[in-house]
Amino acid sequence: MTNTDQPPGPLLAVWGSAASREGLARVLLPPGTALPVPPAGAAAWERVRESGVLQAVRERAEAEPGTPWPQPLASQYARYFRDGDRTQYESHVFGRQDRLTRAVLMAALTGEQRWLDEAADGVVLLCEQSSWCWPAHEDTCRPRGTVLPDVAAPCLDLGAADVAGQLAWADQVLGDRFDERFPGLRQRVRAEVRTRVFEPFLQRDDWHWLGLDGDVHNWCPWICGNVLVAALRLAGHAGERGDERARLVEWAVAGLDRYLASLPADGSVDEGYEYWWNGACRALEALDVLEHATGKALGAADVPVVRETVAFPHRMQLGGPWYLNLADARARPPADLPWHVPYRWGLRLGEPEAVRHARSQRPARLPADVELGRALMGLADGEWLDAEPAEPPLVASVWLPGTQVGLARTAGGTRRGLTLAVKGGHNDENHNHNDVGSVVVAVDGVPVLADAGRPTYTAQTFGPDRYAIWTMRSTWHNVPEVRGTPQGQGRAFAARDVEVSDGPDRFEARLDLAAAYPVRELRRWWRTATLDRRAGLVTIGDTWEFAADGEPSVLHFLLAGRVERPGDGQVVVRPPDGARAALVSWDPAHATAALTVRPLEDPMLSSVWGERLTRLELRVPGTARGAFEVRVEVGT
Repeated sequence: MTNTDQPPGPLLAVWGSAASREGLARVLLPPGTALPVPPAGAAAWERVRESGVLQAVRERAEAEPGTPWPQPLASQYARYFRDGDRTQYESHVFGRQDRLTRAVLMAALTGEQRWLDEAADGVVLLCEQSSWCWPAHEDTCRPRGTVLPDVAAPCLDLGAADVAGQLAWADQVLGDRFDERFPGLRQRVRAEVRTRVFEPFLQRDDWHWLGLDGDVHNWCPWICGNVLVAALRLAGHAGERGDERARLVEWAVAGLDRYLASLPADGSVDEGYEYWWNGACRALEALDVLEHATGKALGAADVPVVRETVAFPHRMQLGGPWYLNLADARARPPADLPWHVPYRWGLRLGEPEAVRHARSQRPARLPADVELGRALMGLADGEWLDAEPAEPPLVASVWLPGTQVGLARTAGGTRRGLTLAVKGGHNDENHNHNDVGSVVVAVDGVPVLADAGRPTYTAQTFGPDRYAIWTMRSTWHNVPEVRGTPQGQGRAFAARDVEVSDGPDRFEARLDLAAAYPVRELRRWWRTATLDRRAGLVTIGDTWEFAADGEPSVLHFLLAGRVERPGDGQVVVRPPDGARAALVSWDPAHATAALTVRPLEDPMLSSVWGERLTRLELRVPGTARGAFEVRVEVGT
């Protein structure tokens, strides 16, 4: 591993030499106490038992002993390289890890040996698994012309880091009991983690996810956070393997610092709300662990970008389970989110809105499929277990210049009424969709003008044919198609001259979309999205200027719910979840309208939107100059 000449980010600028290898070696707690979770048998587990929060985990776990464990197979691994399917293999891997998590939690909760046996079986199965790397991330197969991983050259990806972290958490909770019933098991775990994770982490600095080339994304804190946990619990310390433990922690901290330095000052995430949980949230979780492991010598509460990113989730809420989704994110994210993280950070930072938001989403029970480290950290927080429900803050408006994303609602504190969201940015963002200038409109917190999100990941998703996927193209986002031309892909295809105004009665964002289109004769395409709070009206106005007359352009709007067309110049959209209808209207004398129904067969899409989405297509004249307006209001 080589050093870099990059300037320190927000963490190292504050911590300085305290985060160096020598400084860490002095303050790191020993492996037995470095992770902030009590072992099985501690009094805290009685409180967890009484809370009933693990009831769903117990019910699922009780059906599993004596049944075959999920078995990922070579043929399933090879499928990714043959036909692009990654789901078949990954579903078995995830199923195996989820079952191990349930066994560990039940062993800690009950103290019963049958669960300790079940947990040991799962641990050994992971140790015997040929690779912890997911096939889509394997970096040796294609260069060698193979379809199976090279066990002599382990690839350190999200999957490998996840397993290392899970094994460390299992060791934290059950280590002493493993020693009693399965002597030698813990030594096997440490040997496997060292070979598959620690050595690749320390010996290579060409991992793309380290972001040493300036391209930092959510993999960095996700992997570095898991390596941090594994190092604190499983790595050798001074006297065993030199300063291995401090070296691992130092390099993991450098990765976290690099990631936080990449975030805009407003803490926003270009991958959207759902990916906040696997990027910024992963960094916050790692910082929680690091503060404990250093006896609070290294804390991040005074780092401004940390405060800002803690606020990002509640700023993006539309209402209830619905959130503003960008890029590959979904409008209804999964339920197994670690809400204790923004809760705890909100308290630490004195941010009551973050606290209220987390309390409003707190589940009565953990889902049966939950990540072990996240479950344990939440269960160890007695204050979180006792937290009472609350109403979410539902901010009246926010504008995040770092990603050029804005959201405004009719009235703060209530989901009732209209919410408008608008996005500028560029078309080379993380998990990018070509969507410069897109708008989302919700009624009573439920999207009616929607962003589809993404289908199930395959080899195509992150390959050269990504933009052949319909959900990634601008033609299926709420943006114009300019004279038959969709938006281009790349950083140069961006919004320009963005202006935002926000007052008590009116929120308005105005941006020029011309640079997002490879259309030579296009000089300007102004889009103005306005929420008139007093009138209860959203308007989306487009004004264009070309060098000369030409072909017509088409305005696209993706509608979620049941769509009715009661007459010329209007459609009624009846969204799911019992929200009121939306009336979408325009001047029929200046556009011809059509509807295209898109059936949804992929479960990633249908689980959010149901059986279909409908695209409204408004064909406007190809004049050199022109203007057109679409109105959205609450219907009946």
